[in-house]
Amino acid sequence: MDEKKRIIIVEDDAVLRDVLAEKLQKSGYIVDTAADGIIAMEKIHAVKPDCVLLDILMPRKSGIEVLEDLHADPNLSSIPVIIISNSGQPVEIKRAQELGAREFLIKAVFDPNEVLEKVKKVLAGGTMAPQGEWGVRTQNVTGAGAAEHPEEKPTVAQAAASVAKATAEGKAFILVIEDDKFLRELLVRKLSSEGFDVQNAIDAEAAFTILEERKPRVILCDLILPGVDGFEILKRIKADSRIADVPVVILSNLGQKEDLEKAMALGANDFMVKANFTLDEIVTKVRGMVDGK
Repeated sequence: MDEKKRIIIVEDDAVLRDVLAEKLQKSGYIVDTAADGIIAMEKIHAVKPDCVLLDILMPRKSGIEVLEDLHADPNLSSIPVIIISNSGQPVEIKRAQELGAREFLIKAVFDPNEVLEKVKKVLAGGTMAPQGEWGVRTQNVTGAGAAEHPEEKPTVAQAAASVAKATAEGKAFILVIEDDKFLRELLVRKLSSEGFDVQNAIDAEAAFTILEERKPRVILCDLILPGVDGFEILKRIKADSRIADVPVVILSNLGQKEDLEKAMALGANDFMVKANFTLDEIVTKVRGMVDGK
């Protein structure tokens, strides 16, 4: 990258905002952030960035209102905008396209490599994807993709020290079983920032290794995992008398009725389709289960 490009991330969720900023900065971009649309417009006017990553649902001024302001200003209308959203509703996508957005990413589905690819594409003047291709991908994890990002596993001593510290502080222990590195990192950061003791596993083997040592207050479990899937993990948990009473929340991109019914029949306490819930809503769900609500 000969000349560093400037990106503004407009996102009210601090965890997601910080993770995206770190990824882009490590790739050589200059990154500014804004927690709402009003701050965003002030920064856009001040620095005129090369690209904007824009959330839709925000306090004070929504992403659509920011797009409307940019579209109406000839000095700013050429700035490429990539939408990051929780919903991906057709009416939302259509309006964003009408206002000149170049790409549309569903938060719970994209990964950092895809964000970097989209930014690189729009900065290179790439054409906008057809509407039908926006937000349609429902699963982004493959074995090959996971292999590109080797896990940094803590040592036994580090893990023991972390557990001892959390126990001493009386933190509720949450286990996250998720093989998507980006989403897993977001969940761990968010739950940790909310005062929970969090461990994570990328597959059944890692999950049950942790469960042999510790009993969590809540388990968050994906369905599509390498090797043993989430249904089988759920079945094994409920067959083990020591941990059978632990609430399990399924987090998945699979939203078909039969998937939900199968998970609930196997003993899941709730089923959350990733693209339909924010990190805050997931934390609220976990907190309610910890508090017995």
